[in-house]
Amino acid sequence: MKRFNFLLTGILVVLLASCSQRTQITDSKPTVKIDTVFSADGQTALQFPGRVKAAQDISLSFRVSGTILRMHVNDGTYVRKGQLLAELDPADYQIQLDAAEAEYQSVKAEAERVMALYKENVTTPDANDKAMYGLKQITAKYNHAKDQLEYTRLYAPFSGYVQKRLFDSHETIAAGMPVVSIISEGTPEVEINLPAVEYIRRRQFTGYTCTFDIYPGQEYALDLINVTPKANANQLYTMRLQLKKGEAQALPSPGMNTMVTIECTEGEVRHLSVPTGAVLRDKGTASVFLYDASSRTIRRCDVTVTRLLGSGRCLVTAEGLKPGDLIVASGVHHVKDGEQVEPLLPASKTNVGGLL
Repeated sequence: MKRFNFLLTGILVVLLASCSQRTQITDSKPTVKIDTVFSADGQTALQFPGRVKAAQDISLSFRVSGTILRMHVNDGTYVRKGQLLAELDPADYQIQLDAAEAEYQSVKAEAERVMALYKENVTTPDANDKAMYGLKQITAKYNHAKDQLEYTRLYAPFSGYVQKRLFDSHETIAAGMPVVSIISEGTPEVEINLPAVEYIRRRQFTGYTCTFDIYPGQEYALDLINVTPKANANQLYTMRLQLKKGEAQALPSPGMNTMVTIECTEGEVRHLSVPTGAVLRDKGTASVFLYDASSRTIRRCDVTVTRLLGSGRCLVTAEGLKPGDLIVASGVHHVKDGEQVEPLLPASKTNVGGLL
């Protein structure tokens, strides 16, 4: 009997210890990092990476097919507007022109004779009309033959530099095949891509500047050219800016990378700065967890993310959020609305990494 009582007492002790341990596990609170919400109304500058582009960058081609007789330019050659760049062998087109010209002269003489007779009432109106229409037809054919011969020569549409020569002499090409690409000289442009959230507030933009790593300490002014009204495949809107060169500033070359700064006025919406890790995205919505220091509980608050910052923070707008509020900065995927949490204590200067 004593042995049975002793065994029963042992089982009760084990059960009580297990319940106590389970209660401790159940009562444990998730530990989270807490951060402060800041006002971002003072941040009126936006920055986007961009690339310098020539004002005009085109590929030129012949309007007729044939064999290249001579290429007059090489890669990097400077050309002036109207300068001959390349020419095709004109032999076949010259033969066509000579034949068309001979036919034109014959028909023209006959048509002029018939029309002269009509004026003297010697021939019929029908014969006169046929002569006039025949003359128009052969004139069009003759002019077309002259144009075909002229199209065997390729000229520069503007002054600039040859970017790439795509064919050499004696190669046969079809009409419309690019033969040489050229870029214009003069002041280049800068191109950037805007996300949709910035595109919709483009009317608040007040000024544009850019900087280059290879020109430290120099800031270039920009003028807005246009913004494409349709987004590309990445849901970005292309903005073109005209670069204004100062008197003592070097001119950037096409292809260089740059950082564009856009000054803008603030709208009616108040922007708040929060850590990027504080934003919980779930089923297409974004939210943060507000922390109540008195009760150590958290409350979910829906937000709208407007822009990501390079400092590890992002700008949001929300009706139930204001500067100075405390929010959960990390661990948002492991907590629930209304749950009690344990704030993570700041690391001691003498206990770096919390190893002690």
